[in-house]
Amino acid sequence: MEKTSKIVSRDVAAAKSLQLKAAGKLVGYTSGVFDLLHPGHVRYLEDARAQCDFLIVGLNSDLSVRHLKGPTRPICTESDRAVVVAGLTS
Repeated sequence: MEKTSKIVSRDVAAAKSLQLKAAGKLVGYTSGVFDLLHPGHVRYLEDARAQCDFLIVGLNSDLSVRHLKGPTRPICTESDRAVVVAGLTS
């Protein structure tokens, strides 16, 4: 699957989740900022993925990151962070 094809809206992810659950698959969900991706993020996402058939990863918006982390964040835009997270195999 191409990285950018993994990046979908909340509505598309919800619909996909329902389809997978109807097919008997275990769907996992996690979310985060993922602004400065580090090995802990990679391990965390690998562990989460190992516990389900399909993992949905939510990504905080730029506005949310600014609220959580301060006025100098995010360092990477939401769209850039989405591409980086989608590039992970988990």
